[in-house]
Amino acid sequence: MNHLLDTHFHLDLWPRPNISTLIEQSGIYTIAVTNTPSVYFHTEKIAANSKYIRAALGLHPQLASERQRELPIFMQLLPTTRYIGEIGLDDRTCTDFEIQKKLFISIINACADARNKILSIHSRRADKEVIDVIGEQFPGKIILHWFSGSLVMLERGVDAGFYFSVNHAMANSSAGKKLIQAIPSDRLLTESDGPFVESSRQPCSPLSMPSLLQTLVSVRNDLENEVIASNQIFANFRRILS
Repeated sequence: MNHLLDTHFHLDLWPRPNISTLIEQSGIYTIAVTNTPSVYFHTEKIAANSKYIRAALGLHPQLASERQRELPIFMQLLPTTRYIGEIGLDDRTCTDFEIQKKLFISIINACADARNKILSIHSRRADKEVIDVIGEQFPGKIILHWFSGSLVMLERGVDAGFYFSVNHAMANSSAGKKLIQAIPSDRLLTESDGPFVESSRQPCSPLSMPSLLQTLVSVRNDLENEVIASNQIFANFRRILS
């Protein structure tokens, strides 16, 4: 099967070191997200020698309080990559939510100024706030990763031109299936979120994308088989790149 895609994989946290070689051998286009600017260098070094892996610069919202001092490093590195992630907001009830929001606003404004960035964004229990910060005229490409918000917020994201990357965990829950079914086919992308997401009691990776496509075909009525699903998803990715 051609044109496999993983838009959200934590390469630096994968426990087995040969995964980058397997990604290359399998020809799976992979966005390797990072959680802090200080670990971006390791992933960027791997991606520099790769045809299929691209390193993304991140500052995870769950590390906002602990790593807010790394924001200047983030800004310094921003021009070195088109890919940004993992960034976003996590759980509006968290005690550090205002710190998260301050960092997120700074990052979104900097990416808007750059205009050509592709962002993979975390929005768990903060979907409205994430969409409010980004706005409806963002001059880059937004991917809401593992979206778990309401159908109303999903529709707002669609109207704003956002894309949505889905994974095995979403496809294996009733709420996740409803969201997957509601995503327009031209906004659908695939991700593993490995090693945090598991399938068949094994951590997911880009190598899990064939089985994810099989699951998507079973969940959605508009994807007749894995080849059609793969072609549609990769066409969406090409549109993001252009």
